[in-house]
Amino acid sequence: MKARCAIVGCGRVGASLAEHLYKAGYPICGVASRRLISAQRVAEKIPGTPFSTDAAEVTRGADVVFITTPDDAIAGVAEAIALEGGIQKGASVFHCSGSLPSTILLPVTEGGGVIGSMHPLQSFAGAASERSPFDSIIMSVEGDAEAVELALAMARDLGARGITIETHAKTMYHAAAVVASNCFVAVQDMAWRFIGDAGVSEADAWSVLGPLIEGTLANIKKVGPVGALTGPIARGDVATIDAHLDKISEMQPDLEPLYRALCRHTVDIATRKGTLSREARGLLVEHLG
Repeated sequence: MKARCAIVGCGRVGASLAEHLYKAGYPICGVASRRLISAQRVAEKIPGTPFSTDAAEVTRGADVVFITTPDDAIAGVAEAIALEGGIQKGASVFHCSGSLPSTILLPVTEGGGVIGSMHPLQSFAGAASERSPFDSIIMSVEGDAEAVELALAMARDLGARGITIETHAKTMYHAAAVVASNCFVAVQDMAWRFIGDAGVSEADAWSVLGPLIEGTLANIKKVGPVGALTGPIARGDVATIDAHLDKISEMQPDLEPLYRALCRHTVDIATRKGTLSREARGLLVEHLG
């Protein structure tokens, strides 16, 4: 018999976990949410599942508790469950936040629980799909050794690949994800605006830039970001960068500071790659400010 699981927080992540853990053979002993209707909707997908607005009511008999509330509520929910005797000795308690460490769950350890975090590196913003959102994704895990071992096994059962990360650096893991996804979108928006100034319509922007983006991603996958760097900074073309700065300051002045900041970091990458002469590096640093 697999571990009995309780879910506290019935948003998209909690609902998905409840449904797909059940499909993977984990009994769901209860779901709870601040709004009863939210818990009821999740429970209706899993025959015979109790639901409640009282988290401790559904967690007392659980071997595993997932707290899938918004990040700012996790610590308070964990403390409330612990105070109400909602954690049985030896139970594993996880949250699914990407940015917070497992240590915010420390109150549950006073009752004999072990703690961890189990973050699916996946977007749950879209519409529901027949395909499991956990299939073939990365599930990042940290926490107490016993909890980590269990979380890695559960990740496998969900069809994900579990990896362990350092608890003390959990925020850096999340920062990496934000840069890889959100900041990538921001940089592409800048490219879209620049290509628009060149006379290319928004409808045609992807056809122009898409092959370059996809080729760059393929190169990063193959040789890493330092090895994949090409372009004017990599070859020390100071005049081209100066021309960019002049035109950007004229046409998109609000984006000039960002362009300068990105170029300064690109100089560092080119230096690590070993393609910049000392003279070219000095000129670039001077001109970029």
